[in-house]
Amino acid sequence: MTRDRFSYLAPWWLPGGNAQTIWAARAARRHFGPAPRWQRSRWDTPDGDFIDVDEALHASAPQAPLLVLFHGLEGSSASQYAVAFADFAAAHGLAYAVPHFRGCSGEINHAPRAYHSGDFSEIDWILRRFAHENPSRPLLAVGVSLGGNALMRWAGEMEQSATQLVCAIAAVSSPLDLAAGGYAIGRGFNRVVYTRMFMGTMVPKALQKLEQHPGLFKREALLAARDLYEFDNLFTAPLHGFRDTVDYWTRASAKPVLHRIRVPALALNARNDPFVPAASLPTLQDAGPSVTLWQPAHGGHVGFPVSHGPFGLPGHVRAMPEAVGNWLLAQL
Repeated sequence: MTRDRFSYLAPWWLPGGNAQTIWAARAARRHFGPAPRWQRSRWDTPDGDFIDVDEALHASAPQAPLLVLFHGLEGSSASQYAVAFADFAAAHGLAYAVPHFRGCSGEINHAPRAYHSGDFSEIDWILRRFAHENPSRPLLAVGVSLGGNALMRWAGEMEQSATQLVCAIAAVSSPLDLAAGGYAIGRGFNRVVYTRMFMGTMVPKALQKLEQHPGLFKREALLAARDLYEFDNLFTAPLHGFRDTVDYWTRASAKPVLHRIRVPALALNARNDPFVPAASLPTLQDAGPSVTLWQPAHGGHVGFPVSHGPFGLPGHVRAMPEAVGNWLLAQL
């Protein structure tokens, strides 16, 4: 088990976690090769619902590894990190796929549920289907933010049996202590910028869900919700079997099960991540012998932009996928 092996230095013109987060998401270069092209498939879920899976169309050898990316809150295959990992996969000859959590592919799902940070059973059946459909390919998985917590929670729950499905996993900028992250995003600048951004898509989708399933929750109460704590209390927690937000954040967090992980696992968290307080990050004592911790001082939330081109602009976000992807490949 190691720590601080990701050597990252933020560009001088992007001081602080918020700048590094926002630039990476809005303005940084995402790929050096051609933009990824996708083939979409619809998978029926075990409970009669569906998810949409985007598979990159670049060439890969029949026995090359398959890299599966689980996106973050309200993310998709169009998110900057998903595109950057697609660029890494194409450059290294890897097959690459992005399964969308329910309701995140551009079409609302059918069931009276959505997705959540601790949905390890969803991770399990997705990975099992990838393994079944790609028996000649070693399977690698990376989860970003919410997707990383769910992936690490899966590995902790599965323990040794996870090694039968995947060769290695990684979590990037994941709030492994959901309560710490949830409270942090509901305060100050985070509340004004990030909470408003997430609520701007989550609330309309929840209202669509109410149209599908009248009586699922109280519309007026949801419209009055002003942060993720209130939203999770009214929507996420009760729809997915949790008593309330506190119960959800406690039971869904991956940090308490890190010591049970047996597959090679990497957790990368910048210590200036505005969503994930540094004091909440796992320590060597929290993580088991299979878990590697990278906790650089800078990077923001899924940021890690790097200077590139004349005068250090416009900057790119390939450094993080390169480091994480090469770590995953080194575990094969």
